[in-house]
Amino acid sequence: MKVEKVGALSFPSLEKQLSFSGLDTWTSFVQSVYDYKIHRYAVLENSNPVAAISLTEVKHPIFGHYLITAPFGSYGGFAYENSEARDLLLDEIRQLAKQTKVEYVSIHHGEGASTPPDNWIQNSAYSTYLIDLPSTPEELLKTFASDHRNHVRKSTKKGFQIRFGHLDLLDDIYEALAQSMHELGSPYHTKTYLSQMAESLGDTLEFAVLYDPQGKIAGGGVFIYQGDTIFNLHANILRHVRAAYAGEFLYWSAIERAIQKGMKTFDLGRSLIGSGNETFKMKWQPRKKLLAYWHWLAPGQELPALNQKNPKFQLAIAVWKRLPAFIVRPLGPYIVRGLA
Repeated sequence: MKVEKVGALSFPSLEKQLSFSGLDTWTSFVQSVYDYKIHRYAVLENSNPVAAISLTEVKHPIFGHYLITAPFGSYGGFAYENSEARDLLLDEIRQLAKQTKVEYVSIHHGEGASTPPDNWIQNSAYSTYLIDLPSTPEELLKTFASDHRNHVRKSTKKGFQIRFGHLDLLDDIYEALAQSMHELGSPYHTKTYLSQMAESLGDTLEFAVLYDPQGKIAGGGVFIYQGDTIFNLHANILRHVRAAYAGEFLYWSAIERAIQKGMKTFDLGRSLIGSGNETFKMKWQPRKKLLAYWHWLAPGQELPALNQKNPKFQLAIAVWKRLPAFIVRPLGPYIVRGLA
């Protein structure tokens, strides 16, 4: 076996592990928006790929200099068929880390139950949540606890409307996500980020925009289809409709549509273990799957914690919520580019 630097990860046998956020369409789109440098490697055995990785190199004055897989995604960008190929690839990545003088390497993939090799640390902070989709929505509804089942049913009687589409919904989906992220105290990307994502992923991406009974934007989602799985990249609800079960309506609408399309799995996306987001997702009776967030640290560096539980971010989140939109909209993309 040998490690080679490659220009693309065109390896169908490894695509499921690489996930959409590790494939060239995704990393190339992210590179086009933020001008990151991308490093791609593969392990070949008799000319056949047995391991592969796509790493994004991020340099930011606030969040540092690091290498990461699956930029702005939950997991993906790292795949292997056996531990020998995996370790050979990771040894190469450690050498790359030293050459580029990064502070750390962060590898996000789906096998959280696996043990990282020597010199790598597992950060068991995130899980994803997988709903096995039956042939009809009614079959799934029966599996929910009675309270959640009632909330879903109530949500359909509140007068909400939902539209699914593509670039025709660009203005509204951007408004929904930018507003909701502002309310949560988090920066968000530009509208160009969403438009280039849609153009790059084509019909594998679908926007969803939720409207309240008065026709006002109430939330939105970005869903990506790969194989027989639908991935939730974003699903956000605005504050003024949260008490009316708007979140239940958005998720249930996406589930119904996925079943209509013949999808077998709904990946609800990552959440911090113990967070309110996790509590909401567990109501849908998913399989909870621990994610593998493996880190290599340069000497003297600490495990990164770029999330809302970090006490260092609490004041920044509180201040961000109170800033006017004309400040957070242009400033947000500059900040979020360091949070890949």
